[in-house]
Amino acid sequence: MALSALVLCSRALLKLGAAPVASLEEGTAEAEVAANLYPHVRDSMLSVHPWSFATGQSTLPRLVARPVADFDAAFQLPSGFLRALSAGTSGAGRGLRYRIHENRLHANAQAVTLTYVFRPEESDFPPFFADALVARLAAEFCLPLTEASSRAEALHRLADQALRTARLADSQQATAKSFDNFPLIAARG
Repeated sequence: MALSALVLCSRALLKLGAAPVASLEEGTAEAEVAANLYPHVRDSMLSVHPWSFATGQSTLPRLVARPVADFDAAFQLPSGFLRALSAGTSGAGRGLRYRIHENRLHANAQAVTLTYVFRPEESDFPPFFADALVARLAAEFCLPLTEASSRAEALHRLADQALRTARLADSQQATAKSFDNFPLIAARG
């Protein structure tokens, strides 16, 4: 079954011991809680780590309006943007001083390449992230649906562990980062 908001919310409800929903608009308490909490929890989970499946690079379009102070140019952020990781110029994804202000990127550059976290389609979520998201959703759904605070606390602990496991799995999908231009390494010769 392809992942969707409905599938992820239904899995979280099942994990909680509640009935799954057929639609997020069906009018039940479960559907209302899921529909209201899901977008925020999903975006929060995507934003806490530079997930490999949700990280992209884009050359940003320069805007006509200039920033009021501190920077020379403003650039339009890409659609689905959640969090900036770095910015650069001339084909480099980092090394540029910038600031996100008023939903635009401000920098002293003619062109900007932004490395950022975006909101992918649910069908693109890998299993390790989907499992962590379902665990977090179950924890978030618990209190409004069951009013059991001790159960909610236990589910939050499980969700934190699932997030650590997902971050570890995701972090192992790239070459380990090395120290660049570190003076103590250069001094050792």
